[in-house]
Amino acid sequence: MTSQARTARAGAQLLVDLGPILVFVLSFNILQRMRPDDAIYWATGLFIVATLMAIAYSWLRTRFVPPVLIVTGVLVTAFGGLTIALHDEEFVKIKPTFVYLFYAAAIFISLLIRQNVWKLLLKHAFTFPDRIWNILAARWGAFFLFMAGVNEAIRLTQTTEFWVNSRLFVVYPLIFAFMLLNLPLTMKHIGAADEPAPAPPDGERNA
Repeated sequence: MTSQARTARAGAQLLVDLGPILVFVLSFNILQRMRPDDAIYWATGLFIVATLMAIAYSWLRTRFVPPVLIVTGVLVTAFGGLTIALHDEEFVKIKPTFVYLFYAAAIFISLLIRQNVWKLLLKHAFTFPDRIWNILAARWGAFFLFMAGVNEAIRLTQTTEFWVNSRLFVVYPLIFAFMLLNLPLTMKHIGAADEPAPAPPDGERNA
C-alpha cells in the first residue's frame, strides 16, 4: 500500500471514528440556541443516525465493520433510543460509562482466560510479542476504568452543555495523551514477534 493510500485510509477511518461525535456536539450547540429545552434529544437522534451511517460507510468501503464500531453502534442506538423514548437525557450521558466498563471487562476477562481481545482486535495492524500485547491490554483496561470515572464525575457534577462539549475538549485529549504515553513501548517492540519454541533434540525427534 502506498503512503498516499495509507493516508487516505487513515483519514477515512478518522472520519468514521470522530464523525458521529462531531455531529452530536455541533448539532447540540446549534440547537441549544434555537431549542434549548430539547436540544439534547434532537442531537441524540442525529448521533444515532450518524453512527449508523458510519457503520454503513465502513461496510460499503471495505466490506468490513470493526467489532468496536459494531458495539458502539448497538450501545448508541440502545441508550440513545431510551433517551428519546423516555425523554430522559441521563441515558445518553451514562452511555460512555457503560461502554468503558464493557471494554474494561472484556479486556480483563480475556486476559484471565488467555485470549487477549486487544490482540485479536489489532493484530491485523500491529505485531508485538505476547508479553507486550498483555501489557498494552492491561494498560488500556485500566484506562477505560479511569475514563468511566471521568465520565461519571462530569455527568454528576456538571451541566448537560458542559458534558456534551467535554466529548471533544476532555475525552479525546485524554485518549490522545494516553496513546502518546504508550508510544515508546509500542515503537520499541513493534514488528517483533515471540521467539519460536526450540526444536526438540534429534534423539527425541526420532523416538
